[in-house]
Amino acid sequence: MLSTISFFNILLPFLYIIVLSVYAFDFFSEKSKFTHSKRIFLFVTLISHILYIIFRTVEFDHTPITSKFEIFSLLACSIAFSYFLLELLTDIRGTGTFILFFPVIFQIVSSLFIEHNYQVPEVLRNRMLGIHVISALLGYSGFTISAVYGILFLILYKNLKTNKFGLIFNRLPSLEILEKLSFYSVLIGFILLTVAMIIGIIWLPSAFPDFSYGDPKLVGTFFVWIIYCLGIASKLIGKWYGRKVIIFSLTGFVLTMVSLILTSTLQNTFHSFY
Repeated sequence: MLSTISFFNILLPFLYIIVLSVYAFDFFSEKSKFTHSKRIFLFVTLISHILYIIFRTVEFDHTPITSKFEIFSLLACSIAFSYFLLELLTDIRGTGTFILFFPVIFQIVSSLFIEHNYQVPEVLRNRMLGIHVISALLGYSGFTISAVYGILFLILYKNLKTNKFGLIFNRLPSLEILEKLSFYSVLIGFILLTVAMIIGIIWLPSAFPDFSYGDPKLVGTFFVWIIYCLGIASKLIGKWYGRKVIIFSLTGFVLTMVSLILTSTLQNTFHSFY
């Protein structure tokens, strides 16, 4: 099976590059030749990536979360899967070029530097931990995609204000649709992060008898969850729309990144084992 894993490890960057190229060609070309078929390219790539993750999990008896290069591959799959889900829900296919660039970078780095033979702590072999981490990565991927749509919204908004109507203006969806995509991405990310938190709360006491709910990463994750919870409530109850939703999305993403960076630099956390 190791040879199969190595094959997929080499294949995946090329698949993602092909997918990005198809989406980019369809976006920038005057004639949209891949409007319907490009989703098939993405689907095949995702299936290949999921198989790679399954094969790797079975071969090494742990979910691929034990090194940053394994996590990079999971991030690539998470972002691509989140975008694929969003495209299915909305049937809006013109923004993939701006999202699928990230999986390409993450998977290239992962494939170049990932190792295929090493020992890991026993706790990292726990399947609940794997589900917990994957759910969290999917959640943060949703927030990342939301931020990208937020930036596209602001670019389009500025073009409208300055009466600049170029290629990007003509190809991008309307401001209303970009706002909707940004909010749906936040909603997907929030739900998946909530799932990750619930799994963590249930699993932590049995895995780490001496853990503390004051752990920096737990506090940081709860802080992020509260921010997005308040933003979603403001949108649904307070009837936020337009730039307010976008500013919330971008502010939430910046605060999320700051929280992740700060908590990752702290050593007094049980999360430091990975």
